[in-house]
Amino acid sequence: MKEASSFPCFKQEFKHLQHLPSLWARSFFCSTAGNVSSETITRYIAEQKTRG
Repeated sequence: MKEASSFPCFKQEFKHLQHLPSLWARSFFCSTAGNVSSETITRYIAEQKTRG
């Protein structure tokens, strides 16, 4: 849904990117979290799901 609302506005402002089919990729990012407990990571992910 984010693409449907943002891409038309984005295309108007950045006309040199109009050839792009999409701004969003169906992918994910994975990286280490350093010295953070798995409980902290789990809580962070759970909190992200409740933010709107």
